[in-house]
Amino acid sequence: MPNLNWSKLSSLQLGRYAEYYAKMEFSSYGLEVYTSEVDDHGIDFIAKTKLGNYIELQVKSARHTNYVFMQKNKWNIESESTYLVLLIFADNKLPDVYLVPATDWKMPNTLLSDKNYEGLKSVPEYGINISKKNEHLLNNYKLEAIMSKLL
Repeated sequence: MPNLNWSKLSSLQLGRYAEYYAKMEFSSYGLEVYTSEVDDHGIDFIAKTKLGNYIELQVKSARHTNYVFMQKNKWNIESESTYLVLLIFADNKLPDVYLVPATDWKMPNTLLSDKNYEGLKSVPEYGINISKKNEHLLNNYKLEAIMSKLL
């Protein structure tokens, strides 16, 4: 059993753990996992389904409620093979894992945001607002539910 005291890990350590955990989750479903050596296009790893389809995966981690984002220039919402793997960590339990298709950002809502920051220094981004208010929307993306559609 792993250490479940996530609050003791730095953001970098938690992010690294999330990436490894996500790869193990995909492997447990029988997908072949290919690691990208360089994360310069917003993709952390690629998985191949049993049907031979490839999916590109970006992993993000969060503690409880939070906001995570992907820069627009590295997140292609037109790609039907690109997904966000979101892991939410709470102490004393394994992380909750969600799988969000990039194409869902075409229709932003209270969970999925589209921010341009026109006239500001911030880089345009797509984000996900993790909150109690959005929990019912986030639950639609539980890994098990989305994985059954992929397989």
